[in-house]
Amino acid sequence: MLLQRARYKVIPSSRYVDLQAGQVIAGARAGTLLACMGLAAWLDHLDRRVPNRHWIVWSQPVLLLWALDLAVREADLSVWLTLLLPLSYASGAVLGRPSFQDIKDGSRLDLAAVVAYLTALVGLGLGAQRHGSVEAIDLVLWNLEGAQALWWELIGVTLVLVVIDVAWRLRLLHGGADAKALMWVALLVPTWGALTWLANDDSVVLAMPPALSILLWGGLAFLLIPPWNLVRNLVRGDVKGVGDLRHAFHAERMPLHAVKDSHVWMLSGVEVGLDGIERVVHRVRAPRRTPSEEAVDAAIASLAALDVDRVWVTRKVPLLVVLWPACVAALMFGDVAGLLFAPLV
Repeated sequence: MLLQRARYKVIPSSRYVDLQAGQVIAGARAGTLLACMGLAAWLDHLDRRVPNRHWIVWSQPVLLLWALDLAVREADLSVWLTLLLPLSYASGAVLGRPSFQDIKDGSRLDLAAVVAYLTALVGLGLGAQRHGSVEAIDLVLWNLEGAQALWWELIGVTLVLVVIDVAWRLRLLHGGADAKALMWVALLVPTWGALTWLANDDSVVLAMPPALSILLWGGLAFLLIPPWNLVRNLVRGDVKGVGDLRHAFHAERMPLHAVKDSHVWMLSGVEVGLDGIERVVHRVRAPRRTPSEEAVDAAIASLAALDVDRVWVTRKVPLLVVLWPACVAALMFGDVAGLLFAPLV
């Protein structure tokens, strides 16, 4: 009787809810993006590292959403097999690449990775035969449908993963967690069409891949740091003269005793002049290399000996911390490059 009542309540409510499977999957993608990247940003803020376990755990909803998307859009066998191509490539950033020595030693993980690579290559070959024939203009403007669109989405995601991986190896992306995060985003949101509320924006003709666009959004977020620092330093009263304006945009004053336990670069230090007298100096730029713990202790001791209570520091802002608000901006406004260059098209 209870089940009948529940069914009775659900059926009439469907008259007022017109949700398609694609919209549900898109909403799940957005929620997963905000949850995973928010937690990663918090972990990076606390410890300056994000464990690999985080990306392994959050890869599970990515796999589920891809499986649902492929099932709803009636993907053929070649698409299902090609799905292993970006997944296998991205897994190497977390689990490592298989080696011949580990395979000889009977490593099950490496054997499974090799099988996944070979299966992906089979899917790549089948997909190229079935869906590879396409006009360049249709590919650029994304005039593709069905299984063909899915197969090319997977190819595009793989290319984005390669770009991110190369950028990390060339030190254009300094943090391994940053590269893994962008790879994860590329897998979760392969195209802007995956976010249904942004897919119908006809004002944008060409768009960057979502992962790279979010990186660009994050770069724009960094531009907000200087004015924020200036306002905060003015409110705190740390700008006491024209000379302090050199530091007011990118640095802040901090109690000397709090420096060691904070993620900052200390700009203040002690130098000995030609007359042999020690003087406090405030550098404008952060050191190129992070000083050792012993060097920081020595610098703090030298400043304390001169009765210095507050010093200029610049905070180490992890990229992941600004990537989370960048994800919010991307979900609300879409591709930043398309918005910037739309008036020129």
